[in-house]
Amino acid sequence: MNALSTQSVQITRQDWWRKSVVYQVYPQSFNDTTGKGTGDIKGVTQKLDYLKGLGVEIVWLQPVYLSPQNDNGYDVADYYRIHPQYGTMEDMEELIAEIKARDMYLMTDIVVNHSSTEHYWFQEARKSKDNPYRHYYIWRDPAPDGGVPNNWQSKFGGSAWQYDDHSGQYFLTLFDKTQADLNWENPKVRQEVIDLLTFWANKGVSGFRMDVINLISKDQNFPTDTDEGGLAIRDGRKFYTDGPRVHEYVKELYEKVFEPYQAVTVGEMSSTTLEHCIRYSNPEEKEFSMTFNFHHLKVDYPNGQKWELMPYDFEALKSLLSHWQVGMQQGGGWNALFFNNHDQPRALSRFLNDDQYRVESAKLLATTLHGLQGTPYIFQGEEIGMPNPQWSSIDEFRDIESTNMYRILQEQGKSATEALDIIRERSRDNSRTPMQWDSSTNAGFTTGTPWIKVDERYPDINVQSQLHDPFSVYHHYRQLITLRQQVEVLTDGTYERLDQSHPQIFAYTRSNAHERIIVISNFSAEQAVFHLPEQITQQYSSAQLHAATLLIGNTVTTPHVSESITLEPYASYMWLLHEDRSVSNRSQ
Repeated sequence: MNALSTQSVQITRQDWWRKSVVYQVYPQSFNDTTGKGTGDIKGVTQKLDYLKGLGVEIVWLQPVYLSPQNDNGYDVADYYRIHPQYGTMEDMEELIAEIKARDMYLMTDIVVNHSSTEHYWFQEARKSKDNPYRHYYIWRDPAPDGGVPNNWQSKFGGSAWQYDDHSGQYFLTLFDKTQADLNWENPKVRQEVIDLLTFWANKGVSGFRMDVINLISKDQNFPTDTDEGGLAIRDGRKFYTDGPRVHEYVKELYEKVFEPYQAVTVGEMSSTTLEHCIRYSNPEEKEFSMTFNFHHLKVDYPNGQKWELMPYDFEALKSLLSHWQVGMQQGGGWNALFFNNHDQPRALSRFLNDDQYRVESAKLLATTLHGLQGTPYIFQGEEIGMPNPQWSSIDEFRDIESTNMYRILQEQGKSATEALDIIRERSRDNSRTPMQWDSSTNAGFTTGTPWIKVDERYPDINVQSQLHDPFSVYHHYRQLITLRQQVEVLTDGTYERLDQSHPQIFAYTRSNAHERIIVISNFSAEQAVFHLPEQITQQYSSAQLHAATLLIGNTVTTPHVSESITLEPYASYMWLLHEDRSVSNRSQ
């Protein structure tokens, strides 16, 4: 990378994370030190030097709390205890200390829209209607016909209501039937959440990722969803998504925990809106540091249906990313940037070419994402270009959502083959196979039998083979992370789209008062030509464009910036243009 002369951004304790990159660890599949076939906390500690070498500052650890593991730890049975599968509280304290020793920060996952039905609170709540814990959860009498209280649907399929024989009432479960929704209308529940957040902050945790946090406030009338129209989704979501008191509840968390502990926070927002995410993440609102939204990861859902297949809509992907970039910067919000996480298929397989152009495609996704405004998130394995695994049977899947939908799809009339094809593409297990560390047995993840299959391509796709290869996907990510620390415009530059609905190209700029970057990526397997729009060519002479500094690219030969640029299949580049007009006298 060429040396750059850029001004440093003054990052305060409140917003230091704007220049950081977060690495998401799915502990069950990261690194096993015991030979039991599942990853553990010591396994994360063992790999901290690897994460430090990559350049990430924040390590996001997914749930390791006591849990029956019906939803891979997102069904918490005790927020104050570590699940034995992952280790002990002493192991957790060691991890926190070792992360701090490397000047890094730990972000933990907090799941408080619901708890496991095995949690002490729920076990008490179901004993009687007058139990002190009864109103920790949401209970309703049957409908007049004796059926469910309304037609709300679980996000894992089926009704969102579970019947309790003992009391003759239903309790709400927006996810798995063993994940009972907590009643945030009860101030005692809110205090319990404040207490558990405070407990972990006092342990030395520096940040919190709040799971589906925008679902915590429900319309207390619990109405039946009667939406009509061809695209209507009558599942009740409009009555609990970004609900009536959600901002009040989040502000309370900020006042009692986030602000006093200067915690970096990210809210996971299900089916949210731009307007709400501006409110959630604008510092003046005093809620979260940033937000996840998932609209750009629904561009291959025909009519919004996740469990149907179609090629992804490239224009929709670009338009949605652009809409949120412009909207959030105008509203003072902040994006959490991601293409991959534990709930999504691998973007490399989903949107690009995971075979012949796997390396180029992985680098393209990285450059495109890391050039946007927001804090980038890397999901484990993304930095080495891990694709979706090759599935042969439904028996290989472990995700409860996937196995439920395999049954439901057949009940809806799909053949077993059709149902399996859909699960292969859509399953959350695509991102949950073991991290591929080296070419040894089980990719170096475990000496035992892995809890879920290892992708067969691990001998060719692994960390060890990429560490010393300067042209590897790993080093591309490492360079992008370094750029974020060095190039100011990557943090504070405003976004502008350039490509005007080009069928192959996604191109945009980020600009501040003294410099501009241009990011151009060819999302196709064919050579593409891109003509710079007038808003660029009228500001810069041909010589100035030619003198642009290449920050990063993914092909051996790289074109210069010119009015017309030819890009090879899956080529992606980021150039720096200085607003100082003396740039025309520089040589590259």
